[in-house]
Amino acid sequence: MNKEFFEALKIMEEEKGVDQEFLCEKIAGAIVTALRKTHGDSAFCDIDREKQTLKVYAKKTVVEEVEDPLTQITLEEAKAYKKTPKIGDVVKINLDPKKFGRIIAQTAKHVIRQGIREGERSRTLEEFQSKNHELVTAVVDTVDPVSLNANIKIGNGNAMLPRGEQMPDEVLHEGDHIKVYIVDVKDGEKGPRPIISRTHPGLVKRLFELEVPEIAQGLISIKAVSRQAGARTKLAVYCENEELDAVGACIGQRGERVNRIVEELGGEKIDIVKYSDDPVLFVSEALSPAKVVSVEILENTEDGKPACRATVPDGQLSLAIGNKGQNVRLAARLTGYKIDIRPESGYYGEDETEE
Repeated sequence: MNKEFFEALKIMEEEKGVDQEFLCEKIAGAIVTALRKTHGDSAFCDIDREKQTLKVYAKKTVVEEVEDPLTQITLEEAKAYKKTPKIGDVVKINLDPKKFGRIIAQTAKHVIRQGIREGERSRTLEEFQSKNHELVTAVVDTVDPVSLNANIKIGNGNAMLPRGEQMPDEVLHEGDHIKVYIVDVKDGEKGPRPIISRTHPGLVKRLFELEVPEIAQGLISIKAVSRQAGARTKLAVYCENEELDAVGACIGQRGERVNRIVEELGGEKIDIVKYSDDPVLFVSEALSPAKVVSVEILENTEDGKPACRATVPDGQLSLAIGNKGQNVRLAARLTGYKIDIRPESGYYGEDETEE
């Protein structure tokens, strides 16, 4: 029986991914709990995985007169379990699991199942937490035809990718392999629940870390990312070694590195700019592809937040602002500065809008 028991443990570990030691603890606890009604606190269970033994027994104290039959035994009765027992000795009485009643067996079975569920939950939580804030490849399991929310398989776990966290124009199908970013992991009543996204700026950051060796090696650092998923992303990069072109390394020869990321993101445009501790230089870079004439840092703003005024050539005003203010909005998120765009002439054309 012991051999079959430990073989079953091994199979359960392989299929469910629950550690055998954890299972043994739960099973031993379940058996003791089940025997509590008939043996009180005298019941014990030892499971030795190395020796492949499972022993169930009761410990009773040898006394002259029994007051509690669950925990005490007479000197005469103790001789059946120990050759020369003495008053005060503790004797170990082996129990035969085959003689356990139906209620005890059902109680143990219930506790064991609960333990397995806890083990699976713990394993899933650890798996997701190890991938928190990371980029993972997942498989689309099902897609709700109405809400378009997708159920995603990540390793041995599942997660929900809401429509709002999917790329604006993408259509997911069952069996698709996609990259998702794990924003956070929640441990709720129904088990571990990873919060995943394909629109989060962290996804773009991780893609660059995978694609650009200099970033993975720590030679180039990503200082900030701002993103409007499906449309445009701005990435600020920095390198202490002035001989290494941080922007050029991210773009790659003939744009091969950045193009692979653009393809992964379904054609999303990516502006890679040089980071600077000088807000004037950083804002100028962030407004790329527009050329900036000057940047004035504004002091004592009404809301107390950092703000500046950027002056651009008249012909570059629309480019600096971007379609529906997209370019200047992303530049503001990237730098942390509220940016007021002004034309060099000070005159706004009929088709121009001050941002």
